[in-house]
Amino acid sequence: MTAKIISGTEIAKQVRAEIAVDTQILKEQYGINPGLAAVLVGDDPASAIYVRSKRKACEAAGIYSEVFNLDRSVSQKEILELLASLNTDDRFHGILLQLPLPSHLDEALSISAMDPSKDVDGLHPYNMGLLAQGSHSFIPATPYGVQQLLVRSGYDPAGQHVVVCGRSNLVGKPLAMLLTNKGKGMNATVTVCHTGTKDLGEFTRQGDILIAAIGRPKIITADMVKPGAVVIDVGINRVEDKNKDRGYRLEGDVDFTQVSQVAGAITPVPGGVGPMTVAMLLSNTLMAAKTTIGGKK
Repeated sequence: MTAKIISGTEIAKQVRAEIAVDTQILKEQYGINPGLAAVLVGDDPASAIYVRSKRKACEAAGIYSEVFNLDRSVSQKEILELLASLNTDDRFHGILLQLPLPSHLDEALSISAMDPSKDVDGLHPYNMGLLAQGSHSFIPATPYGVQQLLVRSGYDPAGQHVVVCGRSNLVGKPLAMLLTNKGKGMNATVTVCHTGTKDLGEFTRQGDILIAAIGRPKIITADMVKPGAVVIDVGINRVEDKNKDRGYRLEGDVDFTQVSQVAGAITPVPGGVGPMTVAMLLSNTLMAAKTTIGGKK
């Protein structure tokens, strides 16, 4: 068996095209130009690349964006002051705080400082609480991207046994909550595994849909996958490779070469979940802008 490749690049292109149409309508009919403020702290190369790709995607969709670059040595007080300013800046309907932050900054405190109605990454405790209740406002971008990737490629999670490997606040936990909620493209039976799970393979082999978000290269091997399962690889790991000009290569949490011979469908790395994360961030920004129609949030 050779797995079907689920292209996040192609599906994200469709989503961004839909967003561009809606953005133009919002501008023409209501005079609202959706805006996204991205806060980037320090000079982490991966974070800088992510922010650039998000800004490029915003421009292509007609969404106004601005990046606020802060020095790595920025104080907690300074970042809280910037977020407070962005909360009241009408140019921006969404705020993205690029994670991770330098170790001297309190991520939880910084996230909580954002206006929940502008938290388009869906990480504010208020928005996470709504997600847990099943009455979500903003869905965290990566879990939202995974869900849309499944639905739009014809693998609706409804009624399926989904095994999520990873329990982070960014992916694992919100994804599990999202897929167990009632509604279209959700309503799944979800098992959550993590680094403390004994005999991980015993659980992963039960999954009709297997989602890997642990952050360890090639931790999911062919013998851990149910034949014909849909495998979504959220991981993106830098592995040293002296044969590459940049000195490393990117690998997912799944051993793609092996697993693609067992699975029914699989996402590549790169080109899988990553583009969908960017697309859903734009979708949330557009939704935030729509809530201001008539001058009311």
